[in-house]
Parts: sequence; C-alpha cells; structure tokens
Amino acid sequence: MVTVVVQQPLGKAGTEAWNSGICDCCEDVSSSCYAFWCFPCFTCTTTGEFGESTCLPLLDILGPALMAAFGIGVCVRPVGLAMRVAVRYKYQIGGSLCEDIMVSCCCIWCSWCQMSREIKARKKVIKVVQRNPMMQPVPMAVNPQVVTMQQPTVIGAAPVGVGPSVQLRQLLCRSSPQVCHMYLA
Repeated sequence: MVTVVVQQPLGKAGTEAWNSGICDCCEDVSSSCYAFWCFPCFTCTTTGEFGESTCLPLLDILGPALMAAFGIGVCVRPVGLAMRVAVRYKYQIGGSLCEDIMVSCCCIWCSWCQMSREIKARKKVIKVVQRNPMMQPVPMAVNPQVVTMQQPTVIGAAPVGVGPSVQLRQLLCRSSPQVCHMYLA
C-alpha cells in the first residue's frame, strides 16, 4: 500500500502552515502600503476583520506609553502577540508561543501583514459553478411490426406488380361502371 502526503503540517499533527511567509509583503501590496502609511488604522481594520473589537490595537499604542511612564519597559506589544496567537489557534496553524513572541518583537509590521493576509485567505469564499448536464431525451426503441394485409383477389384482375391506385381503379370499374365513370371524370 502506498501512502501519499499531500501537505506536511508544521508543529503538531493536524495543524497547517501559514498561507504566506512573514516577509511576503508583496503578495498583498495594498495591505502592505496601508500598514506602512497608517499602521494604527491597519491594525484596527485587521482586528475587525478577525471579529474582535476594532479599538483593541489602540492598547498597543497606549499600553507601552503608560508602562514607560511608570518606568517599566515593554518589548512585546501585548495585543499584537495576542492576535497572532488567536489567529494561529483559530485557523489551526502550527507554531509555538516562542515563535510568536520572536516575530512580534522583531517586526510587528510584518506580523500584522501576515495575519491580515491569513484572515483574507481564510475568508475567501470558493464558488464552484457546475452546470447540470443537458438532459437529452432517450430515444424510445421502436419495435417494427410487420402487418400483413390480405389483398382481395379478383378474377381477371391486373397483375400484382401494378401500383395500388391502378389496382383500385380497375377493381372499381369492374364492380360498378357508374363509379368508374365518376372516378375517371
């Protein structure tokens, strides 16, 4: 028996890989430009597309500022990390918390762009259009039946090789001269 592996999952058994890599920003140029020019708006939009509150990423802006005011340095943005973990778990993408922390620390823009591409890819509806085959009538099998009719024989009638209309005229003329006269007229 031959075993065929269609896609080798990353991480745990039954998990999938990300649809795009962390640096595949050119796959969705419009989202990448949106993230570059207005990152807070982009994160709010992505969070909304995922089904969470659109104001949630604003905590990443205000949270570190508040923590810095109290003298606590924050390396990882909590909402960016939480969203990455949530996307991974919702779509059963392989990986670990350590990988998520590293990606969130090194390049938060790339992480958010990857999450946006993943959410868009998972939300795409695949439409399968299938035309029903045209129903053609099935020809009915006709059994030809041979019907034999016995032709009347008249003594002194014309040979059988003569056409039916000639035979009928001859038969009528012999049986009734008056009908023959009307037939020929």
